[in-house]
Amino acid sequence: MGKHTLNITDTLYDYLLSVSLHETTVQRELRMATDEMKEAMMQISPDQGQFMALLVNLINAEKIIEVGTFTGYSALTMAQALPEHGRLVACDINEQWTGIAQRYWQQAGVAHKIDLHLAPARDTLTTLIKNGQQEAYDFAFIDADKQNYKHYYESCLQLIRPGGLIAIDNVLWGGSVADTADQQPDTIAIREFNRFINDDDRVEISLVPIGDGLTLARKKGA
Repeated sequence: MGKHTLNITDTLYDYLLSVSLHETTVQRELRMATDEMKEAMMQISPDQGQFMALLVNLINAEKIIEVGTFTGYSALTMAQALPEHGRLVACDINEQWTGIAQRYWQQAGVAHKIDLHLAPARDTLTTLIKNGQQEAYDFAFIDADKQNYKHYYESCLQLIRPGGLIAIDNVLWGGSVADTADQQPDTIAIREFNRFINDDDRVEISLVPIGDGLTLARKKGA
């Protein structure tokens, strides 16, 4: 029908969810509760969450790293896709937001799969590497402060196994990355990161226009 990605109107997006979204009651309740917050735009879309859960299943992931947890929707969704013995390391610094997350993780019965680290993610990732966790993880999701994206990516690239996936959120940044007049620090950081990862021969990538743009990077070597 065309060579460009289809423009998703609100009506079409509602239809998309109506014929494809499989949310649990707890997922829906958490998403609705977060939508009432002034920071609601920080939450990933439900279709993106379901897409990432599918990826977790497709690569038979057992260990996940999440950089940026907010109120826990993405961690909840991915933890549900993990096997019972699976584990997810969640990195965040906000005790209030992650307190909300923990309540819903408990309600969903996945709290035992999630190891929350309330500390700067750079420190947590560095500690994991120093503790010999290189190539011990299958999947990583980066959705935190944009000016540290490259550092988070480099750390996660050490921590995931060959053949593992890194998913990086907000890479289209509401379209601002294509607006040369936008010289905000976060926009510049994402532009530079997008160029960097496009040239990185250690990975195979695909930028998927879901949510606010999601780059998938598969670590070569398997």
